[in-house]
Amino acid sequence: MRHVRIALFLFLSFLILKGLTPAQDQPGVNSSVAPPPHIKQIHLKHILVVGQTKGWEHESVSDGMAAIYNMGHESGLWDATLRTDTELITKKDLGRNAKDLEYFDALVFVSTTGELDLDDSQKKDMMSFIKDDGKGFVGVHAALDTNYKWPEYGEMIGGWFDQHPWSTFNAPILNEDPDFPAVRHFPKAFVKYDEIYQPKEWSRDKVNVLLSLDPAKLNYANNPRIHRTDHDFAVAWDKMYGKGRVFYSTLGHTEEAWTDPDIRKMYFEAIKWVLGMTDGSTASHPRPQASSDQR
Repeated sequence: MRHVRIALFLFLSFLILKGLTPAQDQPGVNSSVAPPPHIKQIHLKHILVVGQTKGWEHESVSDGMAAIYNMGHESGLWDATLRTDTELITKKDLGRNAKDLEYFDALVFVSTTGELDLDDSQKKDMMSFIKDDGKGFVGVHAALDTNYKWPEYGEMIGGWFDQHPWSTFNAPILNEDPDFPAVRHFPKAFVKYDEIYQPKEWSRDKVNVLLSLDPAKLNYANNPRIHRTDHDFAVAWDKMYGKGRVFYSTLGHTEEAWTDPDIRKMYFEAIKWVLGMTDGSTASHPRPQASSDQR
């Protein structure tokens, strides 16, 4: 019996030692070959997200940029390059492994303000990127409060900021195009706590209005910041600029807006649309008839 126990002990010891034998000593394993590197996921699209502010600085810029990055990362639909400068808005080869507009499929301005640091060649390249190359553009909130001295920018995005008559308030919003992918999830009428911009040099016959303020539920009394005599306050719209798709919304002023699933979904679907992943109308339409517009 003692010999059996010794034999069993020696056999188990042999198995343990064999299991601890280094891989290079095992036949068929080449220790000189490095293990394969982790393969980076290839994203379908590339977007450049810019948050440069030369005027008013919104505290929500970082929240918006991070949300857009995360949307692409979590969905696997795009990768996002985040910048607070405008260096990459060019078609010139910058060298240094730096990207330029030739690399990107869409451009997103997140509450940019003032006259951005763009020289004439950069402005030409950016407009060509959208108009001629058919790449996408998404403007978030204060993207409308940007580049007043650049007429083609206003033409591309649809207008410019001209006050926010009610500042940040519970905005009564109408869904004018429930078939459009970026607003399909919204009901026909709803309320969002946000800052709604009043656009100037803007006309609904040049855009497809997606969301607008309900004129019957606004207070016009003693408000000198109301400049639009037609009381037509668009909240989101889309349009074509040459071959490129353009989307803009005034929603996204507050930091809290970027934790709102409705707002996040709107911009997620808007980016997909400007990238050509979904379809939606760009045709303008008449203003819906209000039951009791307080004019």
